[in-house]
Amino acid sequence: MINCSSLRRTSYRRHITLSALLSFVLLAQASVAGGKGDKAISYAGNSGTVDSAAGGQHMKAPEMQEVVVTGQYTARPADKTVQRVRLIGREKIETMGAQNLRDVMMNEMNIGLSQDNILGSSLSLQGISGQNVKILVDGVPVIGRQDGDIDISQIMLHNAERIEIIEGPMSVTYGTDALAGTINIITRKSISHNVEAGATSYTESVGNYNLNGRINVRQRNQTIIVSGARNLFNGWRQGVSEKLFDFSALPADSSRASQWKPKIQYNGNLQYTYKLNNTTLSYKGDYFRETIINRGTPDYFGENAVDDYYHTTRIGNAVFANSTIARYYNLNAQVSYNDFKRVKNAYAKDLTTLSESLSEGTGSQDTSKFGALSSRATLSTAKPEKKLNYEVGYDINIETGTGVRIKNKKQQIGDYAVFVSAEYKPVKNLILRPGLRYAYNTAYGSPLIPSVNVLYSYHAFTLRSSYARGFRAPSLKELYFDFHDVNHDIDGNENLKPEYSDNYSASLAYNKKIEDVTVKVEVNSFYNDIRNRIDLAAGSGTFYSYVNVGKFKTKGVQLCADASYKGIKASVGAGYVGRMNTLAGEGDDLPTFFYTPELRGSVMYDIEKIGVTVGAFIKCTGNTPGVAINSTTNTVVQSATDGFTMADASVSKHIWHRAIQLTLGSKNVFNVTSVASKLAGSATPAFASPYSLGRTYFVKLDLNFNSK
Repeated sequence: MINCSSLRRTSYRRHITLSALLSFVLLAQASVAGGKGDKAISYAGNSGTVDSAAGGQHMKAPEMQEVVVTGQYTARPADKTVQRVRLIGREKIETMGAQNLRDVMMNEMNIGLSQDNILGSSLSLQGISGQNVKILVDGVPVIGRQDGDIDISQIMLHNAERIEIIEGPMSVTYGTDALAGTINIITRKSISHNVEAGATSYTESVGNYNLNGRINVRQRNQTIIVSGARNLFNGWRQGVSEKLFDFSALPADSSRASQWKPKIQYNGNLQYTYKLNNTTLSYKGDYFRETIINRGTPDYFGENAVDDYYHTTRIGNAVFANSTIARYYNLNAQVSYNDFKRVKNAYAKDLTTLSESLSEGTGSQDTSKFGALSSRATLSTAKPEKKLNYEVGYDINIETGTGVRIKNKKQQIGDYAVFVSAEYKPVKNLILRPGLRYAYNTAYGSPLIPSVNVLYSYHAFTLRSSYARGFRAPSLKELYFDFHDVNHDIDGNENLKPEYSDNYSASLAYNKKIEDVTVKVEVNSFYNDIRNRIDLAAGSGTFYSYVNVGKFKTKGVQLCADASYKGIKASVGAGYVGRMNTLAGEGDDLPTFFYTPELRGSVMYDIEKIGVTVGAFIKCTGNTPGVAINSTTNTVVQSATDGFTMADASVSKHIWHRAIQLTLGSKNVFNVTSVASKLAGSATPAFASPYSLGRTYFVKLDLNFNSK
């Protein structure tokens, strides 16, 4: 068990030694060694991919055409893909000062974020919750969903090359959970020098102190890439000013409890690649560890408190094989095993002596473990001059869950699928791509999953349209949950059916380049019809169980424009997303759909002559209507969540041939901390949900060293 003291003192001392080597920014971080612990009461008193052409992760790469690999037969330019693919490159990640996936998603259209200060950050896509979004790292699914969602603040980006986002179902290729869309984080795969090394320090005024380092070695046809990171957050409470580098002991009063909980994260990555002729073999290992501290408020006498510790561990191992056969056939295979473990420990703490012991209260201790064995392979053709190309493949996923809240303490689900798709060119500039997936599942009946995509190009115009069936399989928790105590009476449901949806989408893009100016304007729309939606429903008394409750629909339209001129890149967008009101018939004048408008914009300016990069990002989310229960009248009434605006800005300076990069910036310029919701006709908020940490300032230092 990692206790409070080790998090605040021992761990800090061990890692600040590295900080001091980087620069004055890192020297300042050395003060973290004191730790921020409890103060005793007065008398107790002690305290598939494209990489940057430059060697370092943060070096400037020459401009090249963007390519994607997610859902493709082979890597191809983004404007040539049958699906509409959104790309977020390393340049934007760096300019934003993004530390994890949540930071990047803050500025993306059609993506909503929510925050739970124990379960973490979750997202929605096309108005559909995150449990229907497939998140991959190099094509390998991320496991460990809590309450159906992946905590995207746990997905670090220090070794990410780019992020590929496909909206709409990708269930033919990726199976369950890819109903709303797929997000694939692509990490670095190759390097440009025999030896590359680097380190990064990130310090934020709200109490974030992050470090990461990397070393990459290339020897003939072999490459080893090693990276590691440590992210430290001191916790934050609204109305209490966080003093940077203030690690004095906490008082033994209610202020010891943080609204945003303190946490520390460790991440390690190892990748080995061996190339032989037309074949590439690689191994990838990942380790993640997070501890969140939920300090309780003291009791009436101020002498005791209960502190909760949440320990999350992810360990992943994967082997990849990619080969080109007879120039036109591509064979891609991968086998992976991922392990997820989450432990909750509650400690009763004596604030007079600072001693602590395990709490014996109901629900104070819990351990959940999940393991996922995955194997998939595809054989595809990529003949640009041919009318017909195709892909066939299999996808096997076996998930095992153990824990005291799982029926019989252990359950397993196996999913065995085959899929096929083809790209047919009946005439010039027209591509038709039908696809089909069939699966056998050991726990439930799997639906047959079809899809069809159409791509038509005419001069500078590109038209895309698609129909796709999506599905989400019931999770182990939804099938086999078994939680019964004084306060809970919840069962899973082994008779659940998969959720499935019909998605229709269309987009029209205009892309034109005139000398140094490139302009792209795109309008797109979507419609989702989801059936057999799974939800937790109340039974008699305190009993709850998961059931298929019916339908849910979303629809929306977006207009986006991008332009670039030499070192300037600008982007603007507007969207309108509608979500079905499932209680439309329960109250007077309740609409069938609730609509939310969105506006976003960004600009990045690379002034190469002086080595300066400036970036600004903004996203406006309008009022979000909903429904709530009026406790006075006990009726269903319309509610509304206030709109808000998130904005970030930064400036970076490159020195010493770009070997050093110093970035200064501000996040959440408009100081949004929570989003208020209120009932129709009321000016007083009924409640407010946490959203962000308020306005912050950050400084980031990158060092890169390469052999010649």
